[in-house]
Amino acid sequence: MSLGSLPWGLDTVNLVVNGDAEQGPGGTAQPVTSVAGWTLAEGAPALLGYDLGQGYPTRTDPGPPQRGSRFFGGGDSPRTVLLQDVALPERGATGRQAVDAGRVRFAVEAWLGGYAPQQDGARLSVEFRDGQGTPLALAVLGPVTAQERSHTTGLFRRTAEAALPPRSRTARLQLVLTRAGGGTSNDGYADALSLTLRQAGGRA
Repeated sequence: MSLGSLPWGLDTVNLVVNGDAEQGPGGTAQPVTSVAGWTLAEGAPALLGYDLGQGYPTRTDPGPPQRGSRFFGGGDSPRTVLLQDVALPERGATGRQAVDAGRVRFAVEAWLGGYAPQQDGARLSVEFRDGQGTPLALAVLGPVTAQERSHTTGLFRRTAEAALPPRSRTARLQLVLTRAGGGTSNDGYADALSLTLRQAGGRA
């Protein structure tokens, strides 16, 4: 697990596994058949290298200020979907007792984008569930449209934060990368995905 920077200025543990596409095979434009920490529900993503060139985002294009070597792309599939189920902490300041008492807040962050004027895009959703799998709340980031990107290639920060619903026990992350136009490449991009928790009322 890595450290994520929260919108309110505190650092805490990122609950997302491999939210930066750094683990496992990849680094080229070729789709991969598995991604560490994630389940492939539809399509096949590419774990693209920032040094790849060929029109893909580079280290000098808009993106995370502390980016690694790779990011998620949609590969050649019209729609690529990755899932990850996260168990929320059982104990501690953000454990079940604090959650059920309404004393925990969550923050979701992602860098999402696409290619030039194309409308291919990425969306990250996080669904919080109780112990029986019943949905309690949903946070959605993106997609970032071509107009929002000023028709430039790159990834742009999106965040959401709110109170974590009492009885929350798990979170399901769904990353959807969609090809909206012509061509064969799905140029929905994502990087630096994080889900973090903090005590409500904590000092910023």
